[in-house]
Amino acid sequence: MSALAIGIALDLAIGDPHNLPHPIRAIGRLISALERRLYDDGERGNITNGAILWTVTAGVCLAVTAGITAGCYMLSPYAGAAAEVILTFYIMAAGSLRSECMKVYDKLSSNNAEGARKSLSMIVGRDTENLDEAGMIRAAVETAAENTSDGVIAPLVFTALFGPAGGMLYKAINTMDSMIGYNNEHYRYFGRTAAKADDIANFIPSRMSALFMITASFILSLFSDRFSGTDAVRIWKRDRRNHKSPNSAQTESVCAGALGVRLGGLSYYGGMPSEKPYIGDDTRPIENEDIRRSLALMNTAEIIAALVIFAMLFIVKEILR
Repeated sequence: MSALAIGIALDLAIGDPHNLPHPIRAIGRLISALERRLYDDGERGNITNGAILWTVTAGVCLAVTAGITAGCYMLSPYAGAAAEVILTFYIMAAGSLRSECMKVYDKLSSNNAEGARKSLSMIVGRDTENLDEAGMIRAAVETAAENTSDGVIAPLVFTALFGPAGGMLYKAINTMDSMIGYNNEHYRYFGRTAAKADDIANFIPSRMSALFMITASFILSLFSDRFSGTDAVRIWKRDRRNHKSPNSAQTESVCAGALGVRLGGLSYYGGMPSEKPYIGDDTRPIENEDIRRSLALMNTAEIIAALVIFAMLFIVKEILR
């Protein structure tokens, strides 16, 4: 439990240093290499080969992470604990997400629209070249809201329950979905296993994340009238299913309600339009400060989630003692 806490604290403090090797990049390279070998144009082959890619990637990530952890513990308890800290640090993504979103915020604050588009393109899948300022802000807020579950709460839950091996397995599942889990002509069959597995893995964590974010919105409303806990609950109840994904709107609806803005609408992916249902009420124009507010909501929700999970782990430990 202490290794988990230290790993989370390190992530919040320094994020992911770009000059260090990162296991998620290695997972991405593995997925790309397997895709080059396994992809074909036949429907049956694509479904089957996509499932093979998913199984191999998940198996490798699980085996390697478990092997590293076990091997370090065989050397000494201190080496094992250090391995858990480092792996947890890499699994959690709140620090890096905050850093990348703030790059967009800072460039918009200095009227550097092109720089903001370039920074935004590093963290979103949609086309950014034609986005106006409001569109860029909306994209950054949606990313922070969605990744409160995918990049923060869900990895925390999996790591707390199953150790670094479970956390890294979740990251592999999420990375496969982000790379091949698209419902388009190219990936409709090949990426089906990746998309469905990600939906299943995130079903419970996304709903937990929504509840933690609602709690965070009530806490933040005590310090700023820009947050509303009651509207977070109202919009979550109304709009939590307004998305093609069964999970993404859970946290986006809370964020939209808490901030009093409207998310969703028309976006472009690879030049193709994608009309998403609106989430939230258009009570005021979205503004650059909403990026910082969405990150405050994310960080507060993470702290609440960590405290709740640590308390539950402590209670279970005491019961089993």
